[in-house]
Amino acid sequence: MASTDIGIDVTVRGAGIFGLSIAWICVMRGAKVRVVDPNGPGAGSSGGIVGALAPHVPENWNAKKAFQLDSLLMAEGFWRDVETAGGVAAGYGRTGRLQVLADDRAIDLAKARAKGAADLWQGRAIWEIVSTESQGAFAPSSPTGLLIRDTLSARMFPRQACAALVAGLQAKGVEITKDAPDCGSVIWATGYEGLRQLSEDTGRLFGDGVKGQSVLLKHPAPDAPQLFVDGLHIIPHANGTVAIGSTSERNFDDPTATDAQCDELLKRAYDALPILAEAQIVERWAGVRPRAKSRAPLLGQWPDRSGHYIANGGFKIGFGMAPKMAHVMADLVLEGHDAVPEEFRVTDI
Repeated sequence: MASTDIGIDVTVRGAGIFGLSIAWICVMRGAKVRVVDPNGPGAGSSGGIVGALAPHVPENWNAKKAFQLDSLLMAEGFWRDVETAGGVAAGYGRTGRLQVLADDRAIDLAKARAKGAADLWQGRAIWEIVSTESQGAFAPSSPTGLLIRDTLSARMFPRQACAALVAGLQAKGVEITKDAPDCGSVIWATGYEGLRQLSEDTGRLFGDGVKGQSVLLKHPAPDAPQLFVDGLHIIPHANGTVAIGSTSERNFDDPTATDAQCDELLKRAYDALPILAEAQIVERWAGVRPRAKSRAPLLGQWPDRSGHYIANGGFKIGFGMAPKMAHVMADLVLEGHDAVPEEFRVTDI
């Protein structure tokens, strides 16, 4: 055992949002942690550009929605602490979200959900109906002239957030390396490849990867809300860019190649918000996101591997779930306290 291995309490394998967030909370609780990823931090889907931290609709309440609500409400403090430690901005902002109301049925449903939000969101955020004209230049057109506005949604620039976590961890003395042995408890947060490996090892399907493509435009609107229009996310970032995303592709040959689907994303974005049509294209991005079979994060002990744990499957909601997920995993690994929701358990897939 090398001298640098002495005293390691937790080895985190995977330096995406789940792995880095767990490492952060474990360190903040006094553990000695090492992060290992052969590809480096944010190399997978966590190095993307979209970053929509949007809540599930406030109805048909369940443990997954309650967990996400807690995590979204924790996010501001979580990212503030990370930024303070490392001095790198994470790109977090709770700027809200606008959604189009297409017809009378949608309006009635939005009114019912507003009542649900009033009951379920603890008075800490609202879901309301507003006029398009009241929301300024970054509001999408709406057939009814009305939009849903919620104040719980937040935005995050994924690769910037990973960089902030890396800086915070390094400021706390955490080694982030491409290769190292397992020491202490081992947490596997290894993305879609990890889901495939888990399925292979156990002979049960736990999940796989779904490719997504997105586009980044240069358009300064740092304080504007994100938009969700006909399945399309439009996310204004603090750095003067706007992200457009994303596709969902189960069959793909090249996980990082972009194609004409990006052009279709752009067309839909221009239709939704014409002021983007003149914006410069900064980047086209593609990556594969880990999707658990249950569509919920997959958390808990690795079956039949003592001292090994799984934290994976944050498909589309990974950044939003990360703050609370990290606390729950730290509870389990460091203290033996199991607060993993039943829907998230590895053994229940």
